[in-house]
This record gives sequence, C-alpha cells and structure tokens, in this order.
Amino acid sequence: MLRLELTWQAAAITSGCLVGAAVVMRLAKRTPVARSVPAARLATVAAFAQEAGTVLALFALWQLAGSHPALGADGALARAQWLWHAERVLHMPSEAVVQRAFLPHPLLVQAFNLYYASLHFAVLIACLIWLFVRYRASYLRVRTTVVLFTGFSLLVQLIPVAPPRMLAGDGMVDTAVRYGQSVYGSDAGFNPDQLSAMPSVHVGWALIVAVVIVHVSRSRWRWLALGYPALTTLAVVVTANHFWLDGVAAAVLVALTLLIQRAAQAIRRKPARADRTPRQQEFLPGTTSAAR
Repeated sequence: MLRLELTWQAAAITSGCLVGAAVVMRLAKRTPVARSVPAARLATVAAFAQEAGTVLALFALWQLAGSHPALGADGALARAQWLWHAERVLHMPSEAVVQRAFLPHPLLVQAFNLYYASLHFAVLIACLIWLFVRYRASYLRVRTTVVLFTGFSLLVQLIPVAPPRMLAGDGMVDTAVRYGQSVYGSDAGFNPDQLSAMPSVHVGWALIVAVVIVHVSRSRWRWLALGYPALTTLAVVVTANHFWLDGVAAAVLVALTLLIQRAAQAIRRKPARADRTPRQQEFLPGTTSAAR
C-alpha cells in the first residue's frame, strides 16, 4: 500500500526546515531582496511556514510516542480484553457484528482502510489551512485545541492498549492485512506502534474539525460536517483499529480540552474591577457616596 503519511523522521525534518525558513524570512525582511516583496505578504508567508512547522512537529511527536509506550506490551492485550468486556456489560453494539456487515463488500472495506490510513491528518491540515486563510482570528485558538488534545492523547497512549484486531476471541478481522493495505507492514505483527488504540486520535481530530466548521462557517451546509466524525468512527471500527470506547475517550478529551480553553479565556477576560477590593473601589474616579 502507498504510504500517504509521513514518518516521524520525515515530519520532524520538514518541520525543522519550515520553522528555519520562517526565522530566515523574519530576519531577512530588511535586506534589499526582501524589500522588493510587500512586507505584509512576507509576514504572512513566514507565519504560514511557522504554523505548518509547528503542526508537523506535533505530528512527528505523535508518531514517535506511539512507537514508545511507557509500559511494556505485556498488558496491552489484557487491557483490550477488559475494554471488550466493558462494552458488553454496557450493552454497546458489537464491533464484530458491525464489521461482518461490511466484509462481504471488499471495495467498501478497502476504501475504509485507505480512509483510516491517510485521510485523518490530511483533513485536519486542510481545515487548519482554511482557517489560516479565511478565518485568521480563529486559527490560533483552534491550533491550540489540536495541540492540547493531541498532548492529552499522548499521555493516555503511554499506557499501551491493543486494537480489537489483535484480540483472538472477539471475531474481528484485520482488514488492512487482508487486502495488503496495512500501514504497519505485511503481517499482523505485535509491533509497539500498534498499541496506542486508546484514545482514538482519528476520532478526536475529526470531532475538532466538525466543531470548528460548524462554529466558524456561516454556510447552511456546515452541519454536514458532523457526518465526518460519525464516518470516521465507523471506519475505525470496521477496520478493527479501535473499540467504540476509544472513540468515546477521544470525545471526552476533546470536551475537556474545550472546557479548559474556555476557562482560561474567561480568566483572561475577567474585568480588572472584579480584582479590586471594596476599599480600592471606594476611591475609583466618579464614585460618589450615594453610589457607595
């Protein structure tokens, strides 16, 4: 299968080049060559290079962390088995039943394999570029959301959890291996970089993209974006890469990230008057004894 996704080494090198280019453009803005380029355009290109480098650095960290779990791989299967049983206790629909409904349709399954392997990062990047170009005021807040969510996910993923396709008794099929589309190689090996199933970053990024489009765009079609995380959840289940609970955990982390950002924003916007003691307010200009 053609790898559409960068390795962490390639992402790190590209990130370094972009950030370096941004620094050079900012330092060279007073040179004779730079004077021939409008300052605003040069600043925009430098900012874009810096932001692209930042996002790629985050992606490189995610790729690297996925291959180095803090704990050994020994408990990964046991944790996955616990999730499987927890879902049965909660009467959640069986991932195996959902997958079996799609297995008779090879082309659809192969499309889901390709979707899982490449689309999640491409759509996130496209969303960030769209924001940077069209809604610059919202860009930094969304980029911070992506960084915080991914960071929280990496902390959770330090505890290895196997995906459902690795469990022998759940009846799930490794569809990517079946059709030669696995991003992990040609076999279903027990590699460390396959043990970061909890939470599903694919689902989390898809949720962020959908929330951003609905919140920022004014198009009447923006609500269709809510279908993206739903389709992503279906894809990760059909390909046996995630449990339902992996997606639920991602949704909880996205909500937590947004709440933290909202709380931080409220603190920053807290009026200075609220920080003053009653004694200080007594001597504010324009305050009369009647007002007191």
